[in-house]
Amino acid sequence: MPFGVVGRVHARACLFLALCATAGCAGAGVFREYEYEEELYLALDGSATLNVHASVAALVALRGIDLDPDPRARIDRDRTRAFFEGPGARASVSLTRRDRRRFVQASVRAESVEQLSTLVPFAWSTYRFERSGDVFRFRQVVGPPSGVQRDGIRWTGEEVVAFRLHLPSAIVFHNSPSGQIARGNILEWDQPLAERLAGRPVEIAVDLEPESILYTTLVLFGATIVAAAATLLFAVWWIARRGRGSAIASGR
Repeated sequence: MPFGVVGRVHARACLFLALCATAGCAGAGVFREYEYEEELYLALDGSATLNVHASVAALVALRGIDLDPDPRARIDRDRTRAFFEGPGARASVSLTRRDRRRFVQASVRAESVEQLSTLVPFAWSTYRFERSGDVFRFRQVVGPPSGVQRDGIRWTGEEVVAFRLHLPSAIVFHNSPSGQIARGNILEWDQPLAERLAGRPVEIAVDLEPESILYTTLVLFGATIVAAAATLLFAVWWIARRGRGSAIASGR
């Protein structure tokens, strides 16, 4: 097979594997698309980063952002960023297109996860994160939307909303409907957009171990190195001891 053909085949194989890996991480099919997504990255100290990826139409209908859902309309990035910001919380915003429609990607960093409920885009949720005995407990309830339905917005009925958690330590308990923990301690709660618009609550409950995965990994890695070093030192000592014993025996 010519080198150029081999290169193209290799490139396509790598792309396919990357797509499969992405699907595995997301816990959904390769072509699954969401109308509105919240991805919460939680730390054991209570700080959090919340990423949102949503169509402008969904942000208007669910969160009441003052934007024109017309795909041809101009979007003011600074104004959009201000919508996601608040006291003690800074946001970054980017704009994308999908299926000829406008989407907003926002990332919000907060010193406390409970603080998110004081921000306009996330005021529909209540958050609680606390230590309880031997575990950390995270609870979130997503309540009714506060958006407006505009005549220009048309839904197909197949749109899906997702709430996703990226957790820092081993999961002891969770109530994710899928029952699956994706790679990297990721849990997901999906809901049809129609139910979200109707205000059906989403209840999220997770219990975590008090030590982070990174800390546990480092401890295990360190213990493995210490055990390997001890084994090596013992082997050297044993060989040296046998060597001395053989020398003494030969001298006699």
